[in-house]
Amino acid sequence: MIDPIIGFSKLSKQEKIEWIAKRYTQNPKTTKNILERYWNSENEVQKLHDEFIENTITNYYLPLGIAPNFLINDKLYAIPMAIEESSVVAAASKAAKFWFDRGGFRSEIIGTEKIGQVHFMYHGDATKLEQFFVDIHHKILEDAKPLTKNMEKRGGGISKIELRNKTTDLKDYYQLHCTFETLDAMGANFINSCLEQFARTLKNEAQKYPLFDEDDRQIEIVMSILSNYVPNCLVRAEVQCAVADLKMSTIVSPQDFANKMLRAIAIANAEPHRAVTHNKGIMNGIDAVILATGNDFRAVEAGVHAYAAKDGKYKSLTNARIENGIFKFWIEIPLALGTVGGLTNLHPLVKLALEILQHPSAKELMQIVAVAGLAQNFAALSSLVTTGIQEGHMKMHLMNILNQLGATDQEKATIIDYFKNHTVTHSAAVAELEKLRSN
Repeated sequence: MIDPIIGFSKLSKQEKIEWIAKRYTQNPKTTKNILERYWNSENEVQKLHDEFIENTITNYYLPLGIAPNFLINDKLYAIPMAIEESSVVAAASKAAKFWFDRGGFRSEIIGTEKIGQVHFMYHGDATKLEQFFVDIHHKILEDAKPLTKNMEKRGGGISKIELRNKTTDLKDYYQLHCTFETLDAMGANFINSCLEQFARTLKNEAQKYPLFDEDDRQIEIVMSILSNYVPNCLVRAEVQCAVADLKMSTIVSPQDFANKMLRAIAIANAEPHRAVTHNKGIMNGIDAVILATGNDFRAVEAGVHAYAAKDGKYKSLTNARIENGIFKFWIEIPLALGTVGGLTNLHPLVKLALEILQHPSAKELMQIVAVAGLAQNFAALSSLVTTGIQEGHMKMHLMNILNQLGATDQEKATIIDYFKNHTVTHSAAVAELEKLRSN
């Protein structure tokens, strides 16, 4: 059994690498070579990467691709996508080109409200607490002024603070439910700093409130934290065209294709097992753009999936209908994003990705990201209801298979040419490579 290490964070990067290589890998020399191979050759950039998180030993690379031809609100974009999964960028690009020829994507912001909460326990009289909150509301805002003044100058700040009685859900549990406008910043640090100040004011003012007895003053602050569920920070993206223009396949008529798309979404609404995979495909596009632009894809994932279950059942994030011969396909999704602060001002590739996107505001980035998710879902459903998902996906995955098998560049070229007219499977690729090598 390996003994735990004390003071690992105080070791140099080289010492950390030596330790991990010797204790947890079979070939320490190979381990060190792999880790060092992914260092950035520019010391300044590497130092920046090392300081993003703790205990860094190397960089973990993902491919950064471009999906071109996205026409969004009559503006043309090439969208950067950071992702490792085969066929995602290709599928998004294919959907973008399809809808470019049919007027492009339309998108709009429905709301930009972000949420934070102070969670606390109170054992006294609820009516006293309600009056206390009314009496100190101005003081809560006043004490937070040093934190909010710069945001307020830009047009943002605290939108509302409510006292919520949650004692029917949990004994003695109350919260300050707070909403914020953070403009082009995602705003996590701003919101959390405000919430912690709200909590201090709440606790301090309780100690001297004249209507409280000793028991009423015992307010216990449990935690103060933003919420990643932001159902009112919402964006909508949509495409539409005449059903007759849905010429996706020689084997399926446009009308049949439209009907199949509607049924596919109906199935996702009826069956949560399907809905999860349906929405995962949407997040392939969304996460790839969020990661490329230095935003928090874990926060977005959590909030999006909660939103998918907002009606009490987990359902599709996309919708479709046919109306007067017009096929409409859309998504409404909560996205709390930022284009200033965090990695957006630090990571060279994030800055470049935002430049490629023509320096979008947070609202514009919300629209771009929502469109990427909609395009990805359209591409996935189109394949599912026509040729099946594997035909296109496995052809894109073929290169990964050949790399795993150690194929040379000449072998790759020959086998890729062969599979232009044959079905790709892992076993078929292995067989074809063995056949090629035996000749």
